[in-house]
Amino acid sequence: MAKFNQKKRRRLSKWQRLTLSGTIGLVMFFLLFGWLFLVDLEEIQSYANRPVDAILVLGGSIRREIYVAQLAKQSPEIPIIISGGSPDPCIFLIFQREGTPMEQVWLEKCAKSTVENFYFSLPILQKSGVKKLKVITSPTHLPRAQWIGQILAASHQIWMDVETVPEQGIPGNREFWLKTASGITHSLILGAIGQFYSPPPCTNLIKLADVNIPDWRQRGFKCERQGNIN
Repeated sequence: MAKFNQKKRRRLSKWQRLTLSGTIGLVMFFLLFGWLFLVDLEEIQSYANRPVDAILVLGGSIRREIYVAQLAKQSPEIPIIISGGSPDPCIFLIFQREGTPMEQVWLEKCAKSTVENFYFSLPILQKSGVKKLKVITSPTHLPRAQWIGQILAASHQIWMDVETVPEQGIPGNREFWLKTASGITHSLILGAIGQFYSPPPCTNLIKLADVNIPDWRQRGFKCERQGNIN
């Protein structure tokens, strides 16, 4: 009898998983169907061939910040937002080491997830007139970051390209289908709501040039070993 009950529980558990998967799939379908009516995809497509207006770096690996510091030397006039990245002094010292100007670099400290990276950063970029955005992340963060980003960028009438930076050691992000599905569903909801309601701006936005390194040295900080920051 005990074995029978165990098997029954397993069957129920499997059935519940299938039901959950089906429900999520159905919700995502209807959200996507509705979202397509709210955004002007033809207009967004027209921005694909124009120069990049801004760069958004998704936090999760210091190698992304090293990469963007090197990239920014070529076009220091392009604004950069680093969302949920490494500790402020670590990013400052990376840019200082590379000799990269910091006046156009902003640290967005409100985001705690991939969805929030875009949710808090995109309104800032849209307000600045950005039409084409380059997003920097890692291969281990795909395809979730790309799907979420494209949905939310399109809801702000912004074309988005993704550039990946290889990681070393333990990946900063690990992908699971349920996490991906949840993030896409969340972004579809936010994208649809955003057509009628503007989210509150991030109140924790810091210009990189304003980071107080002497104060941080007194308080103490720790950077990822891959950053090679003393």
